[in-house]
Amino acid sequence: MIEIYYIEDDESIATTVKEYLNQKGYSVFIFETLGSARKAFEHHIPSIALIDWNMPDGKGDGFCRWIRSKWRELPIIFLTIRDDPHDIISGFEDGADDYVTKPFVLEVLYSRIHALLRRAGNIQSQYLSCGSISIDKNKMAVFCGEEEIAVSQTEYQLLQLLIENKGKTVTRERLLAQIWDNKGNYVNDNTLTVTMKRLREKLHHPLCLKTIRSFGYRMEDEP
Repeated sequence: MIEIYYIEDDESIATTVKEYLNQKGYSVFIFETLGSARKAFEHHIPSIALIDWNMPDGKGDGFCRWIRSKWRELPIIFLTIRDDPHDIISGFEDGADDYVTKPFVLEVLYSRIHALLRRAGNIQSQYLSCGSISIDKNKMAVFCGEEEIAVSQTEYQLLQLLIENKGKTVTRERLLAQIWDNKGNYVNDNTLTVTMKRLREKLHHPLCLKTIRSFGYRMEDEP
């Protein structure tokens, strides 16, 4: 399912776009503030983002830069009344892939969304996230907020396995078996403890990474 995050505070426009794109088979989530959209992004990455420039709690250009700093391949379209050439140029410089001015024709918007998604491929499968922690699987890169974190191959595999099972407790036995023993390398239980300790320190001790005593570890989105 193609998921679209639409950041728009005009209820009438947002509803019209949502209903039209729903008919095209897209799932659309509307956010009336940048703050609510930011929280959503930290929990789940959509297929594409549509952003209005003027929002009640800030400007869409800064939000576009924030998205681009974390999810470099995510398609972004500005939908805004600001049609000055300087604003359009600025929008592209901020990282947008397309710029559509209001009023716009729904069929044209759909065509632009479809074209971007066709070129981008399955973006959702590329990124994993939990709280402030995110992974770019194509680049095998780990981020804490906007900071890229240098991790070892084992630390990366450990983090990826936990995020892929977000919300579930992953036992120590499973982690040892999938990350170490599948290579034919026998390791003791302390190896996992030491690796997890190093990973936590590098990620600045994130609240979303929890120890489940006597069982294993679990990653879950922060409230």
